[in-house]
Amino acid sequence: MRRIMEAGRLCLGLLASGRGSNFDAIMTAIIRRELNATMAVVISDNRDAAVLQKAKVHNVKNRFVNPRDFNSKSEYEQHLVELLQAESVDVVVLAGYMRIVGSVLLDAYQDRVVNIHPSLLPSFMGLHAQRQAVEYGVKYSGCTVHLVDEGMDTGPIIMQAVVSVAQDDDEDSLATRILVEEHKIYWRCLQLLAEGRIYLEGRRIFIC
Repeated sequence: MRRIMEAGRLCLGLLASGRGSNFDAIMTAIIRRELNATMAVVISDNRDAAVLQKAKVHNVKNRFVNPRDFNSKSEYEQHLVELLQAESVDVVVLAGYMRIVGSVLLDAYQDRVVNIHPSLLPSFMGLHAQRQAVEYGVKYSGCTVHLVDEGMDTGPIIMQAVVSVAQDDDEDSLATRILVEEHKIYWRCLQLLAEGRIYLEGRRIFIC
């Protein structure tokens, strides 16, 4: 069993493609001193992503990086790694980042890339997880914080939160309730990292 990180203040780099509601929740936890971390930089692959403006409000460094400016995914990710390392980032936080992370980023931050997904993995991986849950007819869904590997939503699970699925739910209504739980558990998982309490054995996570 291997500890993921020693206890200490985290230096976070956040990758996002959209509105950044989880960025808001994480920043709130930092400001309230519930999360022992610094948000060093926010990077988006979407020039119009609202998260970039939110980062500016908090005086957090922010960058738009266009993947189309690079000859390959590897070159794009190498540039991301350089930007993250320049800010001494030790944990990469994915928050609505709509790209599968590749080996370049994962090798640079082994077991230190974290994601949140709006389902109870391994159910309903990939896009539109809430729609998948409603269409399948499950009675419970939720969200999952996990370490990132080279698969799609396949990495070791750190924490999950359960949300009941109502008979009249649609994709949007279920997504709204799941998001409430996302905002509760994502920063708590990061705090567990900051406390040095997350251990990995095989693909199983232990919180000690």
